[in-house]
Amino acid sequence: MARLIALLRGINVGGHKKVEMARLRELMGTLGYRDVRTYVQSGNVVFTGPEVPPIEVAQRLEERIAATFGFDVSVMVRSREELADVIAANPLRDVATDPSRHLVVFRDDEVDLTGAATVDPADFAPEAFHVRGREIYLWAPDGVRDSPVVKALSEKRLGGTATARNWRTLEKLLVLAYEAG
Repeated sequence: MARLIALLRGINVGGHKKVEMARLRELMGTLGYRDVRTYVQSGNVVFTGPEVPPIEVAQRLEERIAATFGFDVSVMVRSREELADVIAANPLRDVATDPSRHLVVFRDDEVDLTGAATVDPADFAPEAFHVRGREIYLWAPDGVRDSPVVKALSEKRLGGTATARNWRTLEKLLVLAYEAG
């Protein structure tokens, strides 16, 4: 059995795509997952399931969420070990001093910066970013809402599907992933 983390994109934001966490935990149970824990209302789920590729788990969750709640939600799934690796490899640890403004964007595919033309980290100082496989580490010291680096690395520019979590959330999810399973 594997300990997994599902990150649902865009739920419970501004009254749209409302998903109650109790119903989400129940749905996870009907799919055979156990030790299901949710964290905050933004769609963070830690659970135990069979050893299958995370992409298959994500697809299964997307299908069941659409059938249950009546709307499409993109889901990124990472194993506990993958999340631990993302946290351990943090290339921005020396500059990102506020965990609420330090984010990781989780993508469904490898990041290809050709979609963003020439994106040079030096152009965004004091903001910073680092691309590593399917993740983009971001530091937006003035917040993410009007962040030039966030706009430069958006789905519109890069394609694919993504969802972001702040550093504090990631650390809490990793703790939850080790508490059970």
